[in-house]
Amino acid sequence: MGKDVIVACDFASAKQTFEFLDKFTGRKPFVKIGMELFYAEGPEIVRQIKARGHKIFLDLKLHDIPNTVKKAMAVLSSLDVDITNLHAAGTTPMMQGALEGLTRPDGSRPLLIAVTQLTSTDQETMERDILIKEPIDQVVMHYAKTAKNAGLDGIVCSPLEAGKVHETCGSKFLTITPGVRFADGDVGDQKRVMTPAQAKQIGSDYIVVGRPITAAADPVAAYERCVAEFCD
Repeated sequence: MGKDVIVACDFASAKQTFEFLDKFTGRKPFVKIGMELFYAEGPEIVRQIKARGHKIFLDLKLHDIPNTVKKAMAVLSSLDVDITNLHAAGTTPMMQGALEGLTRPDGSRPLLIAVTQLTSTDQETMERDILIKEPIDQVVMHYAKTAKNAGLDGIVCSPLEAGKVHETCGSKFLTITPGVRFADGDVGDQKRVMTPAQAKQIGSDYIVVGRPITAAADPVAAYERCVAEFCD
């Protein structure tokens, strides 16, 4: 898979989700299903969106003991998603267990990526609340290297860190970057942000875009603008 824009379908119901997706009569966007929608509608929402022809990033950020994550990933693997994720802070044994659970009998599996530090976290918050004193970029790089060594395909990171992740872990180690906003848009609750064009320039492989598309007056036009700035 090459560069792509992933639309965060952060809706509370299947009805809202399908009303949004019905607007896309041409190109079918890659979509992210997060906790809100998955917890509201369950696995069936994944099957229904997949049946419509969309690629899916299932964003549940698993974080538990290795055996629990392994078993959960085995269940998620059967949903035929394209990307799923976990927290790198769960340690190497958990990430290795996740890979084992995610891999199907034929050897195929979705891409597995790790969350490093959330884009809503800045240096001050990280030091105050989770007692990590190192510079945030060093923390992200350490998590990235740990994920790569565990066999994962990439990480979720701020677009500000994507270029350095590729320098540290290689060009084939994927960077999936939320915190992307249009230059003329509201940053919302994100603290580390870039525009789609800047994310492309710095080397992000995928950008995850939510409200700038889903809350736009014309979501299809906003999506196409993102694609034009990031992919074309």
